[in-house]
Amino acid sequence: MPHDLVIRGGQIVDGTGAEPFIGDLAIDNNVITVVGKVTDKGAREIDATGYLVTPGFIDAHTHLDAQIAWDPMVTPSTQHGVTTVLLGNCGVTFAPCRPEHRELLAGMMETVEDIPKHAIMSGLPWDWDQYGDYLESLERSKPAVNVVGLVGHCAVRYYVMGDRAVDELATDEEIEQMADLVKKALDAGAVGFSTSRVEGHRIPDGRPVPGTFSSEEELCRFAEVVRDSGGGLVQTVLGIEGDLVNDTDRITNLLRKIASVGGNRLMTNTSVAIGWPRRDGANDGKVLTQRFADMAADGFDVTGGCIPRGSGYLFGFCNELPIRTPAWNTLREKDFEGRVAAINDAEFYDQLISEAREVLDEHKPEGGALNRPKAVFWLGDGPHPDWAAGNDKSLHGLAQAAGEHVIETFLRICKQTQGKAIFVLRVFNGDLNALTDWMKSDHCLPGLGDAGAHVGQVMDATWATHVLGYWTRDAGVYTLPDGIRRMTSEPARVLGIKDRGTLEVGKRADINVIDYEKVGQYQPEYVHDFPNGAGRYTQPGCGFRATICNGEIVLENDKHTGARPGRIIRHGVAS
Repeated sequence: MPHDLVIRGGQIVDGTGAEPFIGDLAIDNNVITVVGKVTDKGAREIDATGYLVTPGFIDAHTHLDAQIAWDPMVTPSTQHGVTTVLLGNCGVTFAPCRPEHRELLAGMMETVEDIPKHAIMSGLPWDWDQYGDYLESLERSKPAVNVVGLVGHCAVRYYVMGDRAVDELATDEEIEQMADLVKKALDAGAVGFSTSRVEGHRIPDGRPVPGTFSSEEELCRFAEVVRDSGGGLVQTVLGIEGDLVNDTDRITNLLRKIASVGGNRLMTNTSVAIGWPRRDGANDGKVLTQRFADMAADGFDVTGGCIPRGSGYLFGFCNELPIRTPAWNTLREKDFEGRVAAINDAEFYDQLISEAREVLDEHKPEGGALNRPKAVFWLGDGPHPDWAAGNDKSLHGLAQAAGEHVIETFLRICKQTQGKAIFVLRVFNGDLNALTDWMKSDHCLPGLGDAGAHVGQVMDATWATHVLGYWTRDAGVYTLPDGIRRMTSEPARVLGIKDRGTLEVGKRADINVIDYEKVGQYQPEYVHDFPNGAGRYTQPGCGFRATICNGEIVLENDKHTGARPGRIIRHGVAS
């Protein structure tokens, strides 16, 4: 009998960190059945000569909780080799949920994660109450990728405490009621629990999200529930992206307290060089590396997720404009074509420059992102974005080289590109040297792309092709085996996934066939394809001969096939 699918002659990078080798793979009934030499034919065969063959990439930090319901192809994640995604990070989930709390949770997802509330309310079926019901609803939507889920602190608190969840400490009885909800979610298939302590995460009325100021005892109680359910993941966002030199002890102590419950894996958000350039010259990458190494030395399984590039805020004529003055507000009210036409009016163009110079020279709030020109970078006018541009290519550097004011440089570039130029304000990871130091750490997990969230502000869901194309191929910070390991078997370990993450006989067939020299991403695009025409950034990938999920080809030659073979992963394995 022929195999269902055979991949022949590729350079196999199996995800374990082992050296690559040339060989074949056979797939039968969605499972890898042969690795090495396949003698029998396949009902379908892929000639992988000259290509890498890797496990599918695992995205350990997304907020696709809403988007996956109306976009089962899960774009652009599936265009960048991702075959498994983790939902429910940062404490914000849609389950458990009482019917009267639906709009509240949708509004919170909008204010915290920049996912339009009207898209959430109209795009989700809302056919659940408990977390297990939510997973079943996702399963019915038949996504193109596998889904792993965390149950979120915010939803659990609202379910038990109502509006008191925001401002009040829970009673002992309420903590036990919430612990019971967390246990039910874990029994139904959640791989763990998530929470947020970041004061900037707000509900629509401006108050911090539920759980921000909950007691440490409450957090540790939930960690005990996760442990007693067989051990799992506790995901936190603790404001560790603050002043790492002067404020690390408070953060580290809380991480240690949660981790000391024992039996769990702990993952938290990290970044370096906030507000770059730093005045004190401190290297946040070295600080993070030492803090996590110290926790590991004490026996704690703690991982720091990190965006693998400078990021934080995208802007340009396609979406957000940086200046807020009368002329710029007039420009803001126009559609894209109207904006491009307007800057060809010489008088209006001069007015834009005059008003912007006034607010920027005085560093007024109306200057927005352009008040930090040393942290603003143009992604370039080539087909592929320049995420790793040096300081000489910052807006400040470009303006100095041209003998211009930064607003003149900004508008000149926008005019020359017919409004297509996109700029990034590096709120996070502005210092590439510090980021490199942290990326090298054994405890750093590249990712944190927030796929499905901050849709009008960032586009980091494409992190995987940046890790492979930049950090591994171009910069050589990772060897090829290590770069693939950090995107496959390591996130599988952290998430507790047992049936995929490596290319081994018996594992589920999540596989990428990649043109290593060409793998990468095209420029970000701003599109209006969310429910009710809501807008978002997206970004196509390139260099994928094939992406296979559960034995079915979902992407071929960079194009979706329409296949939607994703599964819900419960208790470490697919249903």
